[in-house]
Amino acid sequence: MKIFIIDFDKENFIIEDFNSSDILFSFESFSNTPPKPPKKLTFFKKHPIPYQKYKTAFDNVINEIKQGNSYLLNLTFPTKIETNLTLEDIFHKAQAKFKLKYKDKFVCFSPERFVKIENNKIYTYPMKGTIDASIPNAHQKILNNPKELAEHTMVVDLLRNDLGIIGKNIKVTKFRYIDKIKAGNKELLQVSSEIVGELNKNWVKNWKEMLLKILPAGSITGTPKTKTTQIIKETEKYNRGFYTGIFGIIDEKIGFLDSAVIIRYIEKDNNNYFYKSGGGITIDSDCKKEYKELIDKVYL
Repeated sequence: MKIFIIDFDKENFIIEDFNSSDILFSFESFSNTPPKPPKKLTFFKKHPIPYQKYKTAFDNVINEIKQGNSYLLNLTFPTKIETNLTLEDIFHKAQAKFKLKYKDKFVCFSPERFVKIENNKIYTYPMKGTIDASIPNAHQKILNNPKELAEHTMVVDLLRNDLGIIGKNIKVTKFRYIDKIKAGNKELLQVSSEIVGELNKNWVKNWKEMLLKILPAGSITGTPKTKTTQIIKETEKYNRGFYTGIFGIIDEKIGFLDSAVIIRYIEKDNNNYFYKSGGGITIDSDCKKEYKELIDKVYL
């Protein structure tokens, strides 16, 4: 079994042995490191980008949407953070389905699966739409929100088309179901869907090329993907790096692959920590609410 990591720009494709000393990895029932008692979080401070800088980028995205160049765009920025925890501490403390620490460079505790392949079937679970679970009638509010419905529908359509590039008989088997996610001291409701397709029996021979054909992930770019990705790079004006790439495991002998989107991501740069986060922008988005969401997604 191997571990793989691919960055957002598809320029770095890392493949390591499952028991590599450079990587700490946890994937539901798969892990290469025993759990450790989490270190207590005593200090956590955020230094988000100024609102005006975010608004300039947001306004540019809205202008692109009005011109018909994009319909949904995932706008992200890095937030400098201060904490008493190391990357390894964060890895062991985080409660998430998919966790990764790569060397002393970054840590990720992601709730979002990218694709899973088993028995020659490929599954993907786009996540789009989040609400604080403590809000009264949160379940109904998130499902009945027209903006959230439109955004989620666009992502599902994009991922369905992406799977069609490499598979056949693509079907949406579950549409807009809700999971609960721990987010620091908060509990969030996250809206997801399930899409399933069939693959050629020999997919294992070309699994690397196959993944590259459907990257970057639609849920963290937008639609149409190629033009939207171009707008993202022009608007964000920073290097996402491994943030919003993917990581996963591959067992070529039995024909099994599982992967996750690299979100909830903290990067170490010259002893400074940067937490990259963002959210989907549509024509109906409110700048102040989107700025708040970007900051709220920065948590330990």
